[in-house]
Amino acid sequence: MMTGVFHFIANSFALILVGRKVGSQPNPVNQEPRRLLPCGSARFFVLTAFLGMSLDRSLAAESGDPRFSVLVFSKTTGFRHDSIPQGIAAIEALGAEHGFAVDSTEDAERFSDAALAQYKAVVFLNTTGNILDTGEKAAFERYIRSGGGFVGIHSASDTEYEWPWYGRLVGAWFASHPQIQRAAVHIANPNHPSMKGLPALWERTDEWYNFRSNPRGAVQVLATLDEATYSGGAMGADHPIAWCQEVDGGRSWYTAMGHTNESYADALFRLHLLGGIESAAGIAGDRMRGGKP
Repeated sequence: MMTGVFHFIANSFALILVGRKVGSQPNPVNQEPRRLLPCGSARFFVLTAFLGMSLDRSLAAESGDPRFSVLVFSKTTGFRHDSIPQGIAAIEALGAEHGFAVDSTEDAERFSDAALAQYKAVVFLNTTGNILDTGEKAAFERYIRSGGGFVGIHSASDTEYEWPWYGRLVGAWFASHPQIQRAAVHIANPNHPSMKGLPALWERTDEWYNFRSNPRGAVQVLATLDEATYSGGAMGADHPIAWCQEVDGGRSWYTAMGHTNESYADALFRLHLLGGIESAAGIAGDRMRGGKP
């Protein structure tokens, strides 16, 4: 029964003990040199978080009876991220480890009342552009209003600019980004499931989004970006980078992180995703309102 727990801990020890390098894949936007995985205190937090994970998750994974199901949707009609396969694989691995089922698709016809009813949450993984037709949009709105969950990752905010309801669901639309670089993230609500186990000052490399508007006031801000630690920030001292909210009876969680391939191999980022998925699915407890927005 404890096999999954020991396996996950072993993986975290491997990350701690092996100081291997991982490289960013070049893309049409940026070129970035090879970088080291996080070290020192960040590795300590990885181990601490994994050791403290709920036994219930592992028991569910071992029993083969999933606690809930999620749909990962990664359709693009604009820029396509090379990291989409890594993102799908990471979420599938989290599902296998923590007892939830994962389906992935780029078929927008899955956005029907009957199909969406199977899932506790729908993950928009690096979607871009206009990806749903009128009927599919209406079905997704009904799904959220019936208590469904939405998880937006990175360019989910670079999606459906002409659909006002979706803009409210995701919280803010993408405006611009500088070159991929290392920056510091401040955890604003350490009690939220997607922030538990993360260092209070989380340093990582990603593509850092500026948004068309600041979502604060409409959402609960979970983490902010420190613009003093990198170049190209355009939002000033208050730069939300991850947040959650309740929308029309459903739950929404968004992180602007997740551009690079390496993000999805990063144990801390996976921990961040796991809490986001569980909270959007309504499984991690009623902690969506914890802390001040």
